[in-house]
Amino acid sequence: MGISSYGIEHHGLTPTGEVHWNLEVPELIERAVQRREGKLTAHGAFVTETVPRTGRSPNDKFIVREPSSEERIWWGEVNVETTQEVFDNLKSRVIGYLNGQPELYVQDVYCGWDPDVRLKVRVVNHNAWHNAFVHNMFVRPEKSALADHVPDFTVLHAPHLSARGELDGVSSDAFVIVHFAEKLVIIGGTKYAGEMKKSIFSAMNYYLPAQDILPMHCSANTTGDNTAIFFGLSGTGKTTLSADHDRALVGDDEHGWGPNGVFNFEGGCYAKMIRLSEKAEPEIYATTRRFGTILENVVLDDDRVPDFDDGSLSENSRGSYPLEFIDNRVHDGVAGHPQNVVFLTCDAFGVLPPVSRLTPEQAAYHFISGYTAKVAGTEIGIKEPVATFSACFGAPFMPSHPMVYADLLVKKMATHGATAWLLNTGWSGGPYGTGERMSIGHTRALLNAALDGTLDGGEFTVHPTFGVEVPTRCPGVPTEILNPKSTWTDAAAYEDYAAKLAGLFAENFVQFAEGCSEAVNAAGPKVQG
Repeated sequence: MGISSYGIEHHGLTPTGEVHWNLEVPELIERAVQRREGKLTAHGAFVTETVPRTGRSPNDKFIVREPSSEERIWWGEVNVETTQEVFDNLKSRVIGYLNGQPELYVQDVYCGWDPDVRLKVRVVNHNAWHNAFVHNMFVRPEKSALADHVPDFTVLHAPHLSARGELDGVSSDAFVIVHFAEKLVIIGGTKYAGEMKKSIFSAMNYYLPAQDILPMHCSANTTGDNTAIFFGLSGTGKTTLSADHDRALVGDDEHGWGPNGVFNFEGGCYAKMIRLSEKAEPEIYATTRRFGTILENVVLDDDRVPDFDDGSLSENSRGSYPLEFIDNRVHDGVAGHPQNVVFLTCDAFGVLPPVSRLTPEQAAYHFISGYTAKVAGTEIGIKEPVATFSACFGAPFMPSHPMVYADLLVKKMATHGATAWLLNTGWSGGPYGTGERMSIGHTRALLNAALDGTLDGGEFTVHPTFGVEVPTRCPGVPTEILNPKSTWTDAAAYEDYAAKLAGLFAENFVQFAEGCSEAVNAAGPKVQG
């Protein structure tokens, strides 16, 4: 146990109960079981529920508008402002609630493996399992460093404290409020553990660009001398494709690109568990059979064995485990400058090529767009593909205008000679319901050819609507699937869908146009009419 000389009284906390400092995961999980916060599976993992909130609550996230940061925040539907008064009221309620708990748990950790730029973070919880999650997900300091740990940012976490909606100046019973001047996050009304790590990522995404470091919602892997980063929204294959037995995992969710290369923000992984199989993702599956892994909203059968196909609690069931549980990983959380930047999209319209090369301006455009598509049946009322856009492939965590991050991306790609690729893991031969999903084997072959330079040495054609460069050949991939139009039986229908998708891109990009250069605005698809 390591107790910091910078006590929790500095956060206004004067608890009457016992305070546990920097406990290791085994003891935290034992306490969590004793406190009936969850139970152990047949294989020793800890499983708990966060119902009714089994994912992030974007409508309940706020940033305090105050003089030191307001000019750097891109205010709007994503970065929603709140007042100092609202924050002070809820902060007082959170502190009062935590002070009244019989036990508190404190973790002092780092966000970021690069010692020159990482944040020192403190999280205060009243649930032992949430504290174990923090220990899993962030970088753990050496025990000798804990006594002098003075946090750069603090999270006060009170998941069982409900807000009173409009009476407290918020949207519901849940709240996640970031105050950059006070370097403090307060969370209440939601047990979903991901809110803690994502709020600290928002802080990293605020601070790093001023240091000429690009924060990225991406996964990364490397061979040692060949590094790749993968951007993609949920369902595009970001975790699956970055897990490669020939390439070591740097991390699966959040990274920075600085002067020394790429570095992971995290000390663990927070993988989706729904429909997890040992055959498709053996390394991730193996973590679910280890003591120390935390499973959220995973259903157990009568023998206490996880049923990953059961989504009755949530389609967003999750597993938290430390990076040490992955054998094929980079042990120090850092890798060299990327040679390849891969944007993953699951295009359910069947329009985009399975792989294409982008110019720097196109890279900025697609990075800011952050496109994928939902398919019929994923939500009530969806009967055909629906385009989904999330700026920088992580809009909820990006406080500044997306062009701030896109400028840094293009600058770093130019400096280090990186190539940008758009990889479509979605449909071919028609939209969802007509065409077929891209073969994972073909996708892997295309990705490998992009990463090892094979595609760069071949011939390309230009897509008539999207203007991206499409390779004419790739080893191990049928030539006919490289040109998406040729896979459709109805060429006119393909043109109609391409025009429709181009229009959706253009409509979405209007909100960013004013903050982007003329070249980036011109890098989008050609819209008819």
